[in-house]
Amino acid sequence: MPSNTEITVAQLGRLVGLPTAPVIIDVRTDDDFAADRRMLPAARRRAHSAVAEWGPPLAGRSVVVVCQKGHKISQGAAAWLRVQGVAAETLEGGFAAWRDSGGLLFSEAALPPRDAAGRAVWVTRARPKVDRIACPWLIRRFIDPDAAFLFVGASEVEGVAAAFGAAPFDIDGAFWSHRGEGCTFDTMIEEFGLRSPVLDHLAVIVRAADTARLDLSPQAAGFLAASLGLSRMYREDLQQLDAGMMLYDAFYRWCRDAVEETHNWPAGHQRQG
Repeated sequence: MPSNTEITVAQLGRLVGLPTAPVIIDVRTDDDFAADRRMLPAARRRAHSAVAEWGPPLAGRSVVVVCQKGHKISQGAAAWLRVQGVAAETLEGGFAAWRDSGGLLFSEAALPPRDAAGRAVWVTRARPKVDRIACPWLIRRFIDPDAAFLFVGASEVEGVAAAFGAAPFDIDGAFWSHRGEGCTFDTMIEEFGLRSPVLDHLAVIVRAADTARLDLSPQAAGFLAASLGLSRMYREDLQQLDAGMMLYDAFYRWCRDAVEETHNWPAGHQRQG
């Protein structure tokens, strides 16, 4: 049974991918990290020895600290964070327990270089509808919560990418783009190693809506309608992205928790025979 400053793998697993997820800090030693460079969803890697420096900006946040096995490194860092006003817990059993349970992990090796502020910067075409909202949602919820997204004219994407050190996505010829019958969302799931039943289910809906193959998913038509409606509601792309994040949050939770649930009216109605 975990202490009151620990969280179990199962408990954390119910939180990852949600907008209310805690900040996950990976403080594994360099040797442990070199042995397996994958990270928990949206985790930030930090040196435990520098906790006094990186801890203060987290004041008021909920944080889960992860080392290899959940012992002295993470417990010491979490204790320091609590001194600094951070609601910090450690992951029971650490990275090893999460990995051995089959918990979702992503490969940071696929992430584009970060800027001076520690963010990955991405650039794509303006006026996003489906894939160009889906990909930022995936990145912010499972890869890099601080990622920056630039929306520019289609003809300027490559030039902006070169000038500002950004990774172009969802444009012809880019690494991060459609492959075969898949869309860019599929590509990112594959490249980051995020295959899971829940994200795979969501990916079918996104693919169907983005590639006009609505027959692939019963939910695709409604999903596309909501996406296009948002595109008409917001003139500014970043505002549309913020609004679209909630749409993807809702469909992610549906894929994870509610696919078997139905609704009818009136409640308790019984057909007369």
